[in-house]
Amino acid sequence: MNKLYFGGRPCIRGMRIRVTDVLDLLASGLSFTEILEEMPDLNYDDIVACLKFATHKIDPPVTRKTDHPVILAALP
Repeated sequence: MNKLYFGGRPCIRGMRIRVTDVLDLLASGLSFTEILEEMPDLNYDDIVACLKFATHKIDPPVTRKTDHPVILAALP
């Protein structure tokens, strides 16, 4: 069993709290403080890590052109 995933979704620090659970709470308008009250096993850095995870998923870091074969093939 992979403790980093729960139900096929990434989890926070091996707990059964999914990143999407926290993101859904943020999207519904809960503040960090409200989320921490609702999920006392979390800490402030866990919520920040969820936001960073989401950012990385929708906007992954740019690789150097020499690192990516598709980009290399497109170069003149």
